Amino acid sequence: MPPQGPSEWNRAMTNDKTTTHFGFQTVDEDQKAGMVHGVFSSVASKYDVMNDLMSMGIHRIWKDAMMDWLAPRPGQRLLDVAGGTGDVAFRFLARAGIGTHATVLDMTEDMLLAGQTRAEADSMAASLDWVVGDAMALPFPDNSFDVYTISFGIRNVTRVPDALSEAFRVLRPGGRLMVLEFSQIPNELMQKVYDLYSFNIIPPMGKLVTGDRDSYQYLVESIRKFPDQDTFAGMIAAAGFEQVKYRNLSMGIAALHSGWKL
Repeated sequence: MPPQGPSEWNRAMTNDKTTTHFGFQTVDEDQKAGMVHGVFSSVASKYDVMNDLMSMGIHRIWKDAMMDWLAPRPGQRLLDVAGGTGDVAFRFLARAGIGTHATVLDMTEDMLLAGQTRAEADSMAASLDWVVGDAMALPFPDNSFDVYTISFGIRNVTRVPDALSEAFRVLRPGGRLMVLEFSQIPNELMQKVYDLYSFNIIPPMGKLVTGDRDSYQYLVESIRKFPDQDTFAGMIAAAGFEQVKYRNLSMGIAALHSGWKL
């Protein structure tokens, strides 16, 4: 099952208005959101545990690196899209300090409910909102937020350019976009080793921990469908963002992309 190249991915997402990808499957666009919702509803209760197991805890280091580059400041308003169980929002609030507010948006209510059971959700409740919503049609006015983050979620969006346009719309002038997402390892041999691990270990692990192999098979496939670092940087720039840059994490297993609304 060879991964599809970025150019093919872009054709599916921009030229063909009726179909898109759900892992290695081609599906109608209007089906994908429901299918992704089913995946995350299925794994919500074990989502954080599986993140730790799949990445051997490294996802925490990646999210800390995200905060290091983002450098949250007091008084900022954050929108964390596909924010799931609140990992990024909690980190942002802890670093930014007084007067900061975070809104966690996710299309899957079960993920948000799982986040609200975490201890941080109680201690930060006065500075935190949880909203069910769609990254492609955000329920917020223009120029509402200082920072927009999305972590391991943009590859699950049906039309990524629409989500990036919405990010640009809701950010204030001077606002910043930051995306943390799985990416492509530039070294071909290392990528093959990583593929062997992903396809042979992660779905069985998902079956063992959550009872759901298929959802983790999709998650592995969806990583291989996502554009490489340079292609995705170009998509961010096409949405209107400036000073677009990226940093590879763990040799490119993941990448941070940053852009500004100027």
